[in-house]
Amino acid sequence: MTRTPSIAAALVLLLSAPFASAIDNAPVNALSSTAVMRPALPAGAAALKVDDYKETDVWGRIRSGYAIPDISNNLVERHTRSYSLKPDYMARISGRASPYLYHVVQELEKRGMPTELALLPVIESAFNPQALSTANAAGIWQFVPGTGKDFNLKQNTFKDERRGVLASTDAALTYLQRLYAMFGDWQLALAAYNWGEGNVQKAIKKNQALGKPTDFESLADLMPAETRNYVPKLQAVKNIVGNPGQYNVTLPVIDNQPYFTAVDKTSDIDLAIAAQLAEMSVDEFKALNPQFKRPVITGDDRTKILLPQKNAEKFQLNLAQFGQALSTWTTHKITGAKESIASLASKFGTTPEIIRQANNIPAQTRLKAGSTILVPKTSASLHSDIAENIVDSAVMALEADRGEKRGGARTQRFKTKAVANSGKRILRGTSSTRKHR
Repeated sequence: MTRTPSIAAALVLLLSAPFASAIDNAPVNALSSTAVMRPALPAGAAALKVDDYKETDVWGRIRSGYAIPDISNNLVERHTRSYSLKPDYMARISGRASPYLYHVVQELEKRGMPTELALLPVIESAFNPQALSTANAAGIWQFVPGTGKDFNLKQNTFKDERRGVLASTDAALTYLQRLYAMFGDWQLALAAYNWGEGNVQKAIKKNQALGKPTDFESLADLMPAETRNYVPKLQAVKNIVGNPGQYNVTLPVIDNQPYFTAVDKTSDIDLAIAAQLAEMSVDEFKALNPQFKRPVITGDDRTKILLPQKNAEKFQLNLAQFGQALSTWTTHKITGAKESIASLASKFGTTPEIIRQANNIPAQTRLKAGSTILVPKTSASLHSDIAENIVDSAVMALEADRGEKRGGARTQRFKTKAVANSGKRILRGTSSTRKHR
């Protein structure tokens, strides 16, 4: 994206603000794309290391790895001009990107991929991990549920790995590599990321039958407007990052070193306790770990918690001295209509409001038999973790509470739930429903 001279001040101001406050309802005009990737480095090729770079920040590192052929047309000029006139928007994006960019660039370099692909989440989600499209695509890379499953991104009642930076970045880059291998062209791969590989293949065959070229710009007239603009938008952001001074933009320094580190989790732990041990606010903790949807973090030792480097050290020290239970939650399966939220609250020594909040149960609804929900631990379950099979299979079915018309009955499952952790639905600024990821 581009910005006028005022962008510099706005960008610096943004990065000085807490990261959590940068996640808001900024317009997300380009959340419609899909991931595309190319083959890994040839055998024997060595991945570049941080020490191979003289740049002191990640922006310079990204510039060093540009490898996708440039395009120059009216759409690129229009989007460059548009971005340059929105300093606040660009500032928010830079603030959101700052904790993630180093990791994304490093993963791209390991695979020998063009580093400008690190800018793709600008177009996809404005680097907002809570972004949710009208097609239910989530996270900075915008995976829809089905494609997320194809790339082993777990989605259940307790977590949605489409939002977590480690798993989603790995999945997105793998997908991008697959699309590049399919088309042998990054611009077509990017178009497929947005429009779907099948649609791009059909467009190629149509032009081939007419004896016409099959490059991106030659196929653009066959594409929907969203896809026609997708690659030009990335090119516009690439141009600005490549030469910010030309566009009167001052990019804030993002240090060329890891922002976060992954900490192993060996047992269930409450999200609030994890934040406390790391000496972070809950909002700051959630900003780096948006994949966790409930107040308890479940899973085996493969589950990672991301923390800033300094907070990871505090977490380990405080954990070693913490003499209390790490988790205060367990699960309970509803067996019949007699188990109301009020009766459950009484049984487990809590309030109906706490049970509703922990399980995202809307007011004036009740649980149907078969639902699995979180409840406070009792003395009998104090030292046991939630079993993995329960985590993977738990569903929650709701219906209108007594007094509501039965016609209002409905069933909700995690697969169709479209509510972000913040309780707000964040929609992208497009009416497209083509997203296939």
